[in-house]
Amino acid sequence: MLKALRNLEAAFLVGVEGTTEIWLVRHADAYQHGEDEPDPGLSPAGREQAARLAERVKRGPVTAVHASPARRAVETAQHIDKDTRVDPRLTEMTFEIVDGTFNFTESPADVIARMSAAIDEIAAVHAGGRVIVVSHAGSITNYLGHVMRLEPGQLRLLPHFTSVSVVRALDDRRMVGAINDTAHLE
Repeated sequence: MLKALRNLEAAFLVGVEGTTEIWLVRHADAYQHGEDEPDPGLSPAGREQAARLAERVKRGPVTAVHASPARRAVETAQHIDKDTRVDPRLTEMTFEIVDGTFNFTESPADVIARMSAAIDEIAAVHAGGRVIVVSHAGSITNYLGHVMRLEPGQLRLLPHFTSVSVVRALDDRRMVGAINDTAHLE
């Protein structure tokens, strides 16, 4: 039984030497204060969420922190590490707001392609480490669905602010280890 369990864990890249652990984090809240601006900074609640996330992250080693260039993502990431690397491929899906509804103008395939390219590069550069990647709900959800081999739109998930979803990467293999974890907010 123990051998079978270890083989199962290895298949999902649990405890496998050289595996990179990517923490996909949705940025902290930037909307509570009700301001309607194109690139808002964190709200007071968002700053508290980011501080709690940073405390959680400090419990283990972090190789690097990457973020979308959006102000809310950079501010979230900088609570963890002031030396945050900004990558435009980590941005949110492009959209328009029509009659109070999001109308996504970027295809899921395009989001998956740019997120995959960014994550692949991050995993290669920081092989065997733990990397924090601060991004956005739509981009994270589409990428997770891709790793899980779901058709676009099948993963019905809205990641919570500062939630952690873990992807393990080794060579060309990707495995999801956690989704929408908010233990640091409890």
